Amino acid sequence: MEPFHIPPEAVALCDYARISAERLPPMVSAWLDGAAADGVTHAANLEAWSRIRLKGRVLADMRGASTGLTLFGQDLEHPLLLAPVAYHRLAHPEGEHATALGAAATGTVMTVSTLASERIEDIAARAQGDLWFQLYVQARRADTEALVVRAEAAGYRALVVTVDAPVKLRNTEARIGFRLPEGVAAVNTAGMPGPELREIPGRSPAFLGLMDAAPRWEDIAWLRARTRLPLILKGITAPEDAMRAIDLGVDGLVVSNHGGRALDSLPASAAILPAVAAAVQNRIPLICDGGIRRGTDVLKAIALGASAVMLGRPQFHALAVGGARGVAHMITILRAELEVAMALTGCRDLTAISPEILWSSS
Repeated sequence: MEPFHIPPEAVALCDYARISAERLPPMVSAWLDGAAADGVTHAANLEAWSRIRLKGRVLADMRGASTGLTLFGQDLEHPLLLAPVAYHRLAHPEGEHATALGAAATGTVMTVSTLASERIEDIAARAQGDLWFQLYVQARRADTEALVVRAEAAGYRALVVTVDAPVKLRNTEARIGFRLPEGVAAVNTAGMPGPELREIPGRSPAFLGLMDAAPRWEDIAWLRARTRLPLILKGITAPEDAMRAIDLGVDGLVVSNHGGRALDSLPASAAILPAVAAAVQNRIPLICDGGIRRGTDVLKAIALGASAVMLGRPQFHALAVGGARGVAHMITILRAELEVAMALTGCRDLTAISPEILWSSS
């Protein structure tokens, strides 16, 4: 039997999560499925979507139904995007190339991480679909600019700047002693120095140099002036930050708590999204990630104000189990679930999805 195949029992995203946990080395599973501190936010992400109830509608005219949309000038078949995830070679020897192949087969935009285990130029050269580039701002502005220039030259269609994880505290990784295996590395930042850190017993590196190199609002203003690509900020949880981003000319926001991997005790993404959407008032598109595991979750996110959603861990689970075919199958499952959910709530297209489809007990 091939080492990467789609098991017959893989019929939902939770199946891929379970099977990948059986197949991945414990150290990789700890890194992938672990979370910040006690995992409060990570658990809340999954639970919050399930607590939202839908209002079923019958006898709607669903002829010509579609999941299509236009986002940042791109015509997309569906509102499912692949979030940036580092080091795909931890799951598959073809790394990001395999993920990109699965994404292209389903008309899905893949967001390639700064910490990809393949060169961003090589990923783009082999990719058959559209790619976005996720940027971690580097300690030296020249290195940040070099990454942007490379992404632009390689044909990436948007720049997604992650702003919510300049520091981390992940006990699961620490307990198992996570480290990258031989042959897996952040090849795109090779030779780029990190921040200069001081070591003082009993102190976190956060205030000993790490935050000195962290991105600030002036970096976002500089990036806005530097690139013509759509500029999207990933990691927005506060309406105040959303408004400041709009003032700086940002094109879109990803409402995200980093999958519960950054600051623990943040609310679930499903709880944050309505507040950010109320502040933004449709001035720029919102994307939401965090705990999306069912088509009904996608439907709820759009009803609460998102234009699209991002999938993080699920793509890695599917890649580890089924390779490129697994990624394509995972996306196909979720899209089929979304279509069923739209049909049973009477929504012929994404524009028909509104808070009216959410059940209210009042």
